[in-house]
Amino acid sequence: MENELLSEIRELKAAIAKLIGTSDLSPKQQFSKESLNRAAGQFQKLSIERGDWIKNDDIDKYIKNAPYGAGSFIIAEFGFSNYFKRGHTYYFYKKALIALAKELKKRNVNLERYMQYMADLVKFKKSLEDAAKNTKGKSKTKPFKLPANLKDFNTTSAKLPSADIVREDIKKLKDEFFEFTLSNYIDIYRENYAMLKEMYWFGRYLEPGLMKKCRKWCDNFNYANHALEELTKKREPFIPVKEEDMIEL
Repeated sequence: MENELLSEIRELKAAIAKLIGTSDLSPKQQFSKESLNRAAGQFQKLSIERGDWIKNDDIDKYIKNAPYGAGSFIIAEFGFSNYFKRGHTYYFYKKALIALAKELKKRNVNLERYMQYMADLVKFKKSLEDAAKNTKGKSKTKPFKLPANLKDFNTTSAKLPSADIVREDIKKLKDEFFEFTLSNYIDIYRENYAMLKEMYWFGRYLEPGLMKKCRKWCDNFNYANHALEELTKKREPFIPVKEEDMIEL
């Protein structure tokens, strides 16, 4: 029984060596790290030539609205694991990309817009952090020397505004949203974050000052929601449809 098992293992190893193209090497070299890496590289090359693997630059052929940098984004944000790097180029498994595209379509997600949203959110949070630290225009590495008698120089927390005042501000912004039909120019994501729609190439054809007005509205809305979150640990949900226009299911 043991001899039969050893014989089967030897036959299996011989078959694998033939499959990966190392059967002409000595038994010790057939499954060396170098041989296996070389065989893996050859297999990857054949898979690429067959069209099983897609370059990062070609992702938009399978995922609609996939912009530049989509590859690194889906790896970091969605945990996409079916990829490998060959030289300086990343390759993604075509079937996995197609599956991801179907799931995004099912969830009504525009990948480019979601990437813009995440980048804008990071930028917004960074601006809040800068404002809180008041570091703008100052060098972080500036040398300093504190006076020996500098101590006991502090302050107490300021009296914060009530959450109702912030909610009233948000209500006012909501009213403006409907009054000026800002849904034509602004998207609301996750019921509490506003972003200007893409209309950069049409600015000269829009009402004078409209883009500036919409941008200011977005900043004020996001600021107010952040302030409310600081006070109450939650944001004010906003569905950009008037109650009378909603269809009860």
